[in-house]
Amino acid sequence: ISPWNFPLAIACGMTTAALVTGNTVILKPAEQTPGIARVCFDILSDAMRAEFGEAHRDAIHFCPAPGETTGAALVRDPRVAILAFTGSKAVGLDIIQAAGVTPEAQHHVKKVVCEMGGKNAIIVDSSADLDEAVLGVRASAFGFQGQKCSACSRCIIVDPQGIQGEHTQTFIRRLVASTNSLVIGDPMLPGTDVGPVIDEEAANNMRRHIETATQEGLTLELAMDVPAGLEDKVGKPYIAPHIFSGVTPDKTLARQEVFGPVLAIMHAKTYDEALSIANGHPYKLTGGVFTRKPSHIERAKRDFRVGNLYINRSITGALVARQPFGGFGMSGVGSKAGGVDYLLQFVEPRASCENTMRRGFAPEL
Repeated sequence: ISPWNFPLAIACGMTTAALVTGNTVILKPAEQTPGIARVCFDILSDAMRAEFGEAHRDAIHFCPAPGETTGAALVRDPRVAILAFTGSKAVGLDIIQAAGVTPEAQHHVKKVVCEMGGKNAIIVDSSADLDEAVLGVRASAFGFQGQKCSACSRCIIVDPQGIQGEHTQTFIRRLVASTNSLVIGDPMLPGTDVGPVIDEEAANNMRRHIETATQEGLTLELAMDVPAGLEDKVGKPYIAPHIFSGVTPDKTLARQEVFGPVLAIMHAKTYDEALSIANGHPYKLTGGVFTRKPSHIERAKRDFRVGNLYINRSITGALVARQPFGGFGMSGVGSKAGGVDYLLQFVEPRASCENTMRRGFAPEL
């Protein structure tokens, strides 16, 4: 069961992992993006027929359908042995709960490989190179319109002088200016930096979070404008990048996943406090630190509780075969995608032991 924000890569990764380990597979893509998943299905089906012949034509099936009905039915079907899912926490937890139900006719416990998103933080300490930090935070928060589970939605500035400190204000000023230079436009044009969001439902959710942040008294540092007529031309809704400062851990914007281009700027007087704020959320997917202090780097490696930690670089775009991806806590269960243990989740390990100290052999009949 694959998501819409990586409509080919994740669908292909989960499907091929199941196929190469000997399983039959039902590929159910997100209902927003069935087209590219169908292309993946056709390529895999043709490859299997070319390699193994028609005998294996039924090893993979394509099932584009709504998640609330067909997806829920697939999850609960007693013939299903393994569930590989990437998507929202609400759906992921429902899948995990459903997998624990074992009717009399089902003689196995379903295994679940489940990635459920994040509320990822980047810490910028007082020693950080702001040239790198500004670009890293901007790319992590607003690249792909913030529609990545690994995107930065919390930026924690370490400044002993507090919110109005020189380091904090310099970073905010530079981040706002840098973000304001992004081009909002048609994603088919090469000069576009910010394109539309996936659909109107997602856009409305982002608008609600922006409105809530305003009602809670947060400081709006940046709200870019969408060019007039762009939504009608492209046929998709746009949410321009927004930056709010003065965000404390109790605010809605610091707690709930927005999954869009809305960034919360938070403040800490010490590096210890920044780590505490970063670790204070139940999601544990990705995180980042911009610092020039070796002791802070080592401390982050030891104490920053995330599945993928990035130091002095953006926190999105894990490199295949070099940075296995996945988190823990409320970010999911299962081995990291692309890691050495990933394929083991799609098999049933067995062990055989034979006593070879026997006397003779029985004749073959």
